[in-house]
Amino acid sequence: MVSELNDSTKSVDERIDEKTGAVTTPIYQTVAFEFPEGEKYRYSREANPTVCELSRKIAQIEEAEMGVSFSSGMGAISTTMFHYVSPGKTIVIHKDMFGRSFRFFNDFLKGWGVNVKVSNIGTASLLDEINSLPRVDVVFIESITNPLLRVLDVEEISKVTKEKGGSLIVDNTFASPINMKPIKLNADIVIESGSKFISGHNDVIAGLAAGPRDVMVKIDLMRRTMGTSMDPHTAYLTIRGMKTLKIRMDVINRNALAVAEFLEDHPKVSKVYYPGLKSHEDFRIASRILKGFGGVVSFDVKGSAEDALKVMKSLKVIIAAQTLGGVNSIISHPPSMSHRTLSPEERKAIGINDSLLRLSVGIEDQEDLISDLDSALKVLS
Repeated sequence: MVSELNDSTKSVDERIDEKTGAVTTPIYQTVAFEFPEGEKYRYSREANPTVCELSRKIAQIEEAEMGVSFSSGMGAISTTMFHYVSPGKTIVIHKDMFGRSFRFFNDFLKGWGVNVKVSNIGTASLLDEINSLPRVDVVFIESITNPLLRVLDVEEISKVTKEKGGSLIVDNTFASPINMKPIKLNADIVIESGSKFISGHNDVIAGLAAGPRDVMVKIDLMRRTMGTSMDPHTAYLTIRGMKTLKIRMDVINRNALAVAEFLEDHPKVSKVYYPGLKSHEDFRIASRILKGFGGVVSFDVKGSAEDALKVMKSLKVIIAAQTLGGVNSIISHPPSMSHRTLSPEERKAIGINDSLLRLSVGIEDQEDLISDLDSALKVLS
């Protein structure tokens, strides 16, 4: 029955504690568990009841067989990749992704002897890169890229990846499982930064992954060895945040589209990046594989980096910070924040201009957000 539930119901679904009847998952704030009852859990770095409930819930909403929870989104990425790769294996990534993810693949894994191939931007370029290789072990993509919001055709990329003998891993953070379920599009593993839309309140650092049971059991064993384990209090907060995931994303999707349409017509904005706009390069792909276009809108102001920072600092309702996915609207300057680890040449190759701002739209009133942006943009001469 549970598998037939809709996302709104899955978001709030929670197992009742058998011993106490508690309707909210308790925080099992303990290091170890007494034998023989505690044999299932033993030690909280390995397994904890609160964390296990979150792992069950992410598998349920992603429509996967098994989920695993991690200490952070990067912990989820690195631990999953350590299961899949070793020196001599071949990975394909795309250059337009979160700066820290790019550094992990292109610096650490490449330095470790992994053959890392970096494609140009967009589905067609990625497919060309995969097809140019005799064999591929892993293709790692972001379903909606950070920060320029290209939408990659997960279904087509999965087909070509499997023809080359590889596995497709999708970072679905920007879309969230409400707007896209990569497993249903034939991805092998889906990864989410639980710190973002899933928990939704800017109060946890968390990572999540889901996929087939036989693979996730091995990834979970790697997580126990690596120590990238989530603590029970974080799991509790993430479960609590998930309960409003569907209703938050419904509001966020609507707000973001309204904000993007406003910015596209603004005289102080030179370009808007949002997959819900017909002007976006991947609008057709987005319309086919996304249920909603997401809560992130990026845009270039007319001017320099200093002008972008001036706009960011002039906002009153929208908060300037390096995160996204919360109930509060938050704006950042990728060249000096999320993508600061990339060189100017690397940012230029991706298309990240110095005047770029990345806006994570929250659940505030649309009119308030638009008014705040309009006032801030008017500071530009």
